[in-house]
Parts: sequence; structure tokens; C-alpha cells
Amino acid sequence: MKKSICYVFQIACVLLGSSVHAQNFESVKIGNQTWMAENLNVATFRNGDSIPQARTDEEWKYAAKARKPAWCYYDNNIDYEAKYGKLYNWYAVNDPRGLAPEGWHVPTHKEWWELTDYLGGWKVSCTKLKNKEGWNDEGNGTNESGFSALPGGRRSAYNQDSYIFKAIGYWGYWWSSTKFTNKYAKARSIHSNGTFQWLDWNNGEGMSVRCVKDQ
Repeated sequence: MKKSICYVFQIACVLLGSSVHAQNFESVKIGNQTWMAENLNVATFRNGDSIPQARTDEEWKYAAKARKPAWCYYDNNIDYEAKYGKLYNWYAVNDPRGLAPEGWHVPTHKEWWELTDYLGGWKVSCTKLKNKEGWNDEGNGTNESGFSALPGGRRSAYNQDSYIFKAIGYWGYWWSSTKFTNKYAKARSIHSNGTFQWLDWNNGEGMSVRCVKDQ
């Protein structure tokens, strides 16, 4: 029986968006898809409009209640930006002005499935997606895919009155563009122990975003 061999080619591309400065994004071709190899880190929509930064818990709660787009740094600390990018609520993901740069889009849940299926299914794709360093509890991966997933944590809806930062170093969370209900959308998460979850999350929570190239 012939064995199929997976070839992954990493490329770097320069995207000239509507923001004032050009932005460099590392990207990787996995199967028939081309993904960003790092978390999204933009503060403007595709048309150049600013995405509001929520600097306090009150500002984040207001955006969630009003169903308005917002972004933040993990723990409101800019020191996390270079490694993990920004956390966005789903209202930023779903905004018609476009969160992804020109030529890219936030993946649907089906596109996430295509990625994990290509890598052998969700049970084995975790290790291939995770970066070779940066995960706690000896949870580093092989990064065979070049996806370079990191555990950036999330801004979690602790209850209706507060949002808390949690799980950095242990969990990585990424939004999809797929709506589940008026209050929930689908997202992927990876744990340092190899758990891979596909769950429905509160739209007001803050998570990382990866983009996939338009075909």
C-alpha cells in the first residue's frame, strides 16, 4: 500500500492593508489552504476604521452588552502582544467592515475541520499544530504543519458581571466566523495536554484569531 506524504511549504508574504503601515504576516500552506502562521494583530478593520480597544473590564463588558467590536491584550498588558497578538470578541470577527486583511478571511468551522482532517484528524492534529516551545506542562508540539499554535489564553465570561483572563500557557483559543446562536459562535481550542475542543463560546469573550487566505 502506498503511503501518502504530506509536504508543507512555508512562505512569507507582505500584505498592504488599509491601515497606515504595511504589515508582515508569516503564512504557511497546509494542504489546499494557506493559513497565517501567527495570530492576528490588527487594530483596524479592512476599510481602515479603528477597532475599539477595551482597556478595562468595564469597557469590555460594555462592548459585549452592546454587541460592539472590541480587542484587548491578554491581561491588558502590551507585553503579550508580540508573542500572542490581540484578543478579539466575536463582534469584531463578524463585523461587515472585515477583520481580516484584504485577500484573507476568518475561517469557518468547516475550514477548521478541513485543516485538522488534512493533518490526520482532530485527535492527532494537535501535536502537529502546536509550536515546539511555549506550552506549559511539557505540552509542546512538533509543529510539523508550520501552524505554530501558541497558548494565548482568553478573556472569559466568568459570569454576566465580569470577564476574566485565564489559561495563558495552557490553552489556545481561536474564533471561527460561524455563528451558532445570537449569543454564541464556534471556536477551536487546544490544551497543553493534547486536548482539542470544538465548542460554542459566548460572543462577548476574547479569543485569538487566525486567518486563511481567500481561494
